[in-house]
Amino acid sequence: MMLHVPGVLSAAEVRELRHALDAADWVDGSETAGQQGAPVKHNRQLPEHSRVGRELGKSVLAALLRNPLFFSAALPLRFVPPLFNRYEGGEHYGLHVDGAVRSLPVSGERLRTDLSCTLFLCQPEDYEGGELEVVDTYGTHEVKLPAGDLILYPSSSLHRVHPVTRGARVCSFFWVQSMVRDEARRRTLFELDQAIVKLRARLGEAEETVALTGHYHNLLRMWSEI
Repeated sequence: MMLHVPGVLSAAEVRELRHALDAADWVDGSETAGQQGAPVKHNRQLPEHSRVGRELGKSVLAALLRNPLFFSAALPLRFVPPLFNRYEGGEHYGLHVDGAVRSLPVSGERLRTDLSCTLFLCQPEDYEGGELEVVDTYGTHEVKLPAGDLILYPSSSLHRVHPVTRGARVCSFFWVQSMVRDEARRRTLFELDQAIVKLRARLGEAEETVALTGHYHNLLRMWSEI
């Protein structure tokens, strides 16, 4: 399931992040790619251990955990701390699949990558090209979102970033290990939760919404791995 999560960051929060990012020192992005991704990765990013990157990443995670749509879709258990990348002058990232397991930068603890996230930090009109292309069982999808919006998709998906031919594309990217490993079960829980939200808006805490909420939590209890 691909999901567009709008308004993760406000315009003011985007400006604050961009001010810090535009003054930061960038390195070759292939340094953090795996064996499969490194040959096709041509961009720049903040180093994994960058103090600026760590602080900005904390701001991104705090905003995500305030976002009910993201939480409903991802059911996050653990995050790889957000990283930041930049594409310009024809830079691109060829077709690849994200690694199934990543090590956390400080503890070295391993995390399963169930979901991949890209948070856009510039407006679509600020650059040409740079579309995120995701290939799944339903076809090929190109994504280019407003600043502050996020795209969430399964880490098992083939994807690429098209060459940026004008301007600069700046994003945050990271991975999530979900409480629910199975994508079909995650989708079922998400759709049930969103139906409950809509019913509650119409009916309030009626007998039906209370019952459905109970079913949701029983399914989550059955399927979660915590």
